[in-house]
Amino acid sequence: MRDPLDGVALFIEVVNAGGFARAAEQLSLTRSAVGKGIARVEERLGVRLFHRTTRTQSLTEDGQVYYEHCMRAMDEIRKAQSLLDSGQHEISGRLKVTVPVLFGRYCVAPILLDIARQHPGLELEMQFSDQSVDLIAEGFDLAVRFGPWSQPQGLSARPVGVQHKLLCASPQYLNSRGYPENVAALNGHDALLYYRRDYVQPWTLPDEKGQLHTLTLASRLKLNDLASIADAVEAGMGIGWLPSWLVHERLKTGAIVRVLSHCAPAEMQCHAVWPSTRLLPKRLTHIIEALASRLPETMQIQA
Repeated sequence: MRDPLDGVALFIEVVNAGGFARAAEQLSLTRSAVGKGIARVEERLGVRLFHRTTRTQSLTEDGQVYYEHCMRAMDEIRKAQSLLDSGQHEISGRLKVTVPVLFGRYCVAPILLDIARQHPGLELEMQFSDQSVDLIAEGFDLAVRFGPWSQPQGLSARPVGVQHKLLCASPQYLNSRGYPENVAALNGHDALLYYRRDYVQPWTLPDEKGQLHTLTLASRLKLNDLASIADAVEAGMGIGWLPSWLVHERLKTGAIVRVLSHCAPAEMQCHAVWPSTRLLPKRLTHIIEALASRLPETMQIQA
């Protein structure tokens, strides 16, 4: 099947120029090349577009109809190009994002909602979920994820922050049960553990020398909600391993305190992840830049 757009631009140029010779001059072509190009369009359409004499060319009735439709089509193409160009330079259009529930609520949503407030043309869809989703299959433009980046096919990523996880307890608990002096001493304490889908997350803790220890402690309290673990820590029910962004206000007020504060906190990289593409729309690059510039301050240890 022949391309219906083949020769359209040449045809419009001939009409607008007022003849083959002038169009050839403007396009830096020979008059013969222009004539052959128009002849191919006429052959494809099965109609004559121009009345031809040795000196002039004028549109036939079919040619006039075809010209009017071609001009409307070209106008729509220009509008589409303008719309796409604006998407590359303006913060507008639809953006579908998936983020972890608590981290998204506490850290990501304030940034994205601030951007949405500043740019009324941005249509933002945020999904809060701790489940890993297939960005491409489910139509997501961006995800925020924790952990090492393994470079899966079809996805790109950029580091946007580092999460610090701290051991925390209430002063009342520590006064009652004692202050553990090292990682090994944690075995004698009540641990408040995070679990999901029957998997209990072990604690990966650096000691005084920076050597990592992975502990799976016995516990009678296992919760799949970090905020509830923070509440239980403040209530004096045990020691929790929690991200600094979640507990910094409680640390600041003294409701809870750090345990083994002389040891470095455990760190986990945070990435912005998106389906790989050669050209990113401005709305996406703007949000990635905003996350990279603003999340580190939100995630730093403040107490």
